[in-house]
Amino acid sequence: MAEALMNHIDPEAIVLGVDTDSREAVIRLLAGKLKDAGYVKDSFADAVLAREATMPTGLPLGHAVNVAVPHTDPEHVLKPGIALATLKKPVTFANMEDPDEAVEVGLVFLMALNDKDRQIEMLQEIMATIQSKEAISGLMQASSLDDVAAVLK
Repeated sequence: MAEALMNHIDPEAIVLGVDTDSREAVIRLLAGKLKDAGYVKDSFADAVLAREATMPTGLPLGHAVNVAVPHTDPEHVLKPGIALATLKKPVTFANMEDPDEAVEVGLVFLMALNDKDRQIEMLQEIMATIQSKEAISGLMQASSLDDVAAVLK
């Protein structure tokens, strides 16, 4: 299933070892990569941040690295794709299940989907990948696009 995920991640939208202290900066960085690659409209980053404020996407996984999967409505997307960031140090996202709880996130998958029906499928692909401690560890240790591809194939 991870191989299917790699088919949706644009190599131009993979950023490894991001050094920031805010989820907004990570989201804007990844949204900018998707915009530059022709996946999303100018409105995408602000729309993702607005959605994150009311429907957070932090996922506590119960091990060293937690994940966030921010996204927004299809009207801000030109074509489907995913951006990926690994973080040098975790940033705080609100918990998807309990918005009052903070989740320290080290891995971010920013989804750009123009078909709501595909959202479940894409989330399932991401969930299948992040349920593997080995996959998360491999992504966090990746230092090149080849390393990321090797983990996700």
